[in-house]
Amino acid sequence: MHPALAGLIGAGVALLGCLFFYLMHRGREGWRQLEARRNAEAMSRELREVLELIPSGAVMVGPDDEILSSNEQAAVLNLARGNRVGFPELLERVREVRATGEGYRGPILREQLPGNKAIELQVRLAPFDSERVLVLAEDESSQRRVDAVRRDFVANISHELKTPIGAVSVLAEAVEAAHDDPEAVRRFATKLQIETARLAELINQIIDLSRLQSEDPMLASEIVDVNDIVTEAVSRSRERATQREVSLIVARTSEAFVLGDRWQLTDAVTNLVQNAINYSDERARVTISVAAVERDADRHVEIRVSDNGIGIKPEEQERIFERFYRVDYGRSRASGGTGLGLSIVRHIAVAHGGTIRVWSRPGQGSTFTLSLPTYLGPAPQEEDEGDVA
Repeated sequence: MHPALAGLIGAGVALLGCLFFYLMHRGREGWRQLEARRNAEAMSRELREVLELIPSGAVMVGPDDEILSSNEQAAVLNLARGNRVGFPELLERVREVRATGEGYRGPILREQLPGNKAIELQVRLAPFDSERVLVLAEDESSQRRVDAVRRDFVANISHELKTPIGAVSVLAEAVEAAHDDPEAVRRFATKLQIETARLAELINQIIDLSRLQSEDPMLASEIVDVNDIVTEAVSRSRERATQREVSLIVARTSEAFVLGDRWQLTDAVTNLVQNAINYSDERARVTISVAAVERDADRHVEIRVSDNGIGIKPEEQERIFERFYRVDYGRSRASGGTGLGLSIVRHIAVAHGGTIRVWSRPGQGSTFTLSLPTYLGPAPQEEDEGDVA
């Protein structure tokens, strides 16, 4: 064989050998990359499943600040926006943790709309490996609001209880000191009865309010005739109206039934009627009406209690349903009011799927409207008097 041809064949064989080994290397490399992608996808699925089990907002941030995985709560808290970190302060913390390899635990402010107060999130950041960072976050602002309301409630209860308890103590001492003066004893005993009644009413309303704020506020649920509720509420308020020479006028324009707790609904209407009596001048008039209305393709029954009393300033109308808030403190105390009546009405309305609203003008009076969903089933059948149970 010619030497040149032999050299050419040898070079070709060597080239083929190199090509074969190159292809084998590329094949192994491709297989490793494919396996790595498969492993990464499997890990990503497992990571997503783990993150979904975490109650806090959770995101895994990649080496280029991209979101590799996140749960539903993270979207609610705006931790992730698309495939990027949701807001600058969080991104800055993520980069610090990645660079230092040290975790972070503490608050981060998250701005909402311009001009709105920022929300403080409690976050924990930890390096997952050399490039990825795990972020966990919780919004504790609602819990802090609940804690603040609870503290205010306890403080208000303490203040409100001190007054009648102190009065009872002083009056008891006065009765003891005037034991030889029957007229003074009768006078002090009458005041003592008033203060004990105020204390009992306050305690009962605190118990009612606590129950209404529970997960299951209604003690019972039945079909209730709204006109029966109004009749009972007027009956309970008749003595107070007579004392103040206030006329109670009932205008029943509709027959309607609601599904709910009879006693709670009666308490709500009674609170509205007695509130109207207390804030009206003597020889005034309080009107209670019942009307069926249709709103948002749904039927409601509205119980309106109107008076021509002192009225409520516009800036106070949003606060009157707060616990212990009084429009006229002196008048409320003189009438035995506790400042809890309208708050109880609001909670009863909410528990029954309804609303309470007010219209008022200073010097012109007020109208409170309790709106409740109408029961649309068949009306309960009353037994004939001659029927035997």
